[in-house]
Formats: sequence, C-alpha cells, structure tokens
Amino acid sequence: MSRRRPALALVGALVGALLLGGCLDEGNSTDVRILETTPDATPLPATPTMSPTTSPTTNPTASPSRAPGATLTPADRDPRLLGTVATGLSVPWGLDFLPDGDAVVTERDSGRVLLLRGEQHRVVVAGTVEERVAQGEAGLLGVAVSPDFDDDRLLYLYVSTAEDNRVVRARLQGARLGDTEPVLTGIPNGFIHDGGRLLFGPDGHLYVSTGDAGEPSRAPDPDSLGGKILRITTDGEPAPGNPRPDSPVFSSGHRNVQGLAFVGDQLWASEFGDSTADELNRIDGGQDHGWPAVEGVGDQQRYVDPQVTWGTGEASPSGLALAGGHLWLGALQGERLWRVEVGADGRRAGEATAYLVGEHGRMRSVAQAPDGSLWVTTSNRDGRGDPGPGDDKILRIRP
Repeated sequence: MSRRRPALALVGALVGALLLGGCLDEGNSTDVRILETTPDATPLPATPTMSPTTSPTTNPTASPSRAPGATLTPADRDPRLLGTVATGLSVPWGLDFLPDGDAVVTERDSGRVLLLRGEQHRVVVAGTVEERVAQGEAGLLGVAVSPDFDDDRLLYLYVSTAEDNRVVRARLQGARLGDTEPVLTGIPNGFIHDGGRLLFGPDGHLYVSTGDAGEPSRAPDPDSLGGKILRITTDGEPAPGNPRPDSPVFSSGHRNVQGLAFVGDQLWASEFGDSTADELNRIDGGQDHGWPAVEGVGDQQRYVDPQVTWGTGEASPSGLALAGGHLWLGALQGERLWRVEVGADGRRAGEATAYLVGEHGRMRSVAQAPDGSLWVTTSNRDGRGDPGPGDDKILRIRP
C-alpha cells in the first residue's frame, strides 16, 4: 500500500528488526506465548458473537450472490471468536497447513519460518530464509505447502531479495527447513506493492500474486511479471493452458494482489486500491483488470470490473479464504474481517459484512484450518499499526 509515507514504514521496519535481534536458534521452540483455544461448543463469555457492520459497494452489474430459494449454509449464522492460538509473533505474513494439521507461518521481516505443532500449537522455528531483504512491504511473504507434501516434503515461499521478488522452495525434514532452491525469479520488487500470496489450485498448479512494485505501467505490460497473477508448475514453468503458452502470466492489470482463494474451480483475488476503491475480483485467465487505467468499477468493456469494492479506509484487503460457504477477507487499514457471500457456482459475489471492527487491529492472513475454523493473523507490528499487548497474534474463529 502507498497511503502511508514510506519514511514511516521504514522506521517501523527498523524497529521491527531491532525487536527480532534476540531470536532463538533454528529448530528450537521460541518464546512466543501459546494460549489454549476455546472448544467450539463453548462460547466465550465476553464475545458470544461478533457484531456485523454495514456492507460495502457491490458491483451493480454483478449477479446476486445466492439464487432465490437456495439452502442457507452454516456460515449464515454469525461467526464466533473461539480464542487465540499464539501471541508474540512479528509481522506474520504467510499461513498454510501441513497434511498432519500443523501450521506453517512466515514472518515478513525476520525471515523466520515457524511451525505450530500439535494440539497445543507449540511454536518452533524451522529455519530462516537468509536471502530475504526486508524493507517496507517486502521480505518473506507467502507460503504454500506442496500438494504432494507427504512425498516431497516441499514448502514454496515468496521472498524479496536484493535483486527481485521470487518463488523458492525448500524441503522440511522433521522440524527443520533445508536450503532454498529458486523456482521462479525476476518478479519486480520495491519498497511497496510486492504482492506475495501463494496458493496451489485444484489443478495442482501454483498461483502467485505480484504487485506493480510502485510502477503502475508494469501492470498491463504482458512482458512484465509485475502487477499480475501468475500460474506455474511446481518447477516454475508456465502452466499448461495459460493464455500465452510461453508465459507464466494468468491475469494482468493488478495494482497489488495479496489474497487468493478458490471457490470450487473459480479463482478469486483481493486487491489494494489507490485512493478510491479496494477490490474483490473474480479471476479468469487472460483478462485485464484495469490498473492503472481504472480503479474500482470502470464500466469499460476492455477491462474486467471487480465484483465487490470498498472505500480504502474500510479494507486494504490482504488474506482471503473460503470457509462455510463464504469468502473471508482480512483488512489492514480497515482493521476488520469481511465475510462475503458467494454464489453456489463460485462466479458471483454479493453482500459483505464486517466483523471484529477495530478490536484486534490490522488483519493480514486468513486461512481455513483442517478442523474448519478460520485462523486470522494480526499485522500490528508491520510499521503501520499500533501494537497492543501480545501482538502479533493468530486468532481462531468459527466461521
């Protein structure tokens, strides 16, 4: 995002670096506090439900999110805050789950890859990605667990280096991360707009979100990897069926995508706006989403309009996940969790409702855990927030 002055973000990044100076050796448990979670059947007395707020603007040309007479899903009830999984993290950015249920978390500035192990979610430092260069919004960003993890033990990571943003992979042996291997290099990097979300699709290919790195002209340029959603094989090659067989580019015209999620076979993405509108977009291959010519709904035939937009003070959308039949979107500047209705076919979005408004600060990553709950990370130590006791945290929510 660029709505805060870079100087402030740099000061925050320097402070974060000082705080991380005492990290323990790799493979050891950290000093992160682990809190017991509340069972789903037992509501928390202080927060029996999360009160909703008003909805943002839905693209008036989009279809309604639910067909008349459709059966309501369990997520039509209000979500419930179940508890806190962990505290004392520093700018947790990427979040995914291993087949055994353990979580993998990346920290943007420290470059640490953390494992949250077992039912008590004991935090262990698996390793540090030494090539990361943390500045502004750059650093160690997304993580995705290989769909063949039981066989290959691979984690895929999005990291900012001195030369570029890149996708790398490393083998996780037990609780220790091995050396990184480049998968895709040459993604533009900068102080702002580094993208960074990774997600394996139902087709087995890796989807990669990138930003324009502060130069909007990159977003529509078919020869630039900036301002795009990329689709690659596990070895970094353009995936079969891409719009251009020789290119990893899947969609273009993006300012800074930081959230990816599938509803069935349909890809969705959350995107930072500039000064007018943040966006939730349905992504189909080969389409241009308009940046920098259009922000929000432009009603121009050559560009694809977002299905939902927000004022920039309500969102700055980051993580995105599907749970309970709805899309859930973490908001940074908006300091809330958005729930968005989606149609049964996965191609329509409608009403959005906000929860936890201002209660936990900036919300970054959102992921569905193997037990069906949502894990949501705060991002109050990223240089743009107001850290409170225990920040940063991972919250656990019943969707």
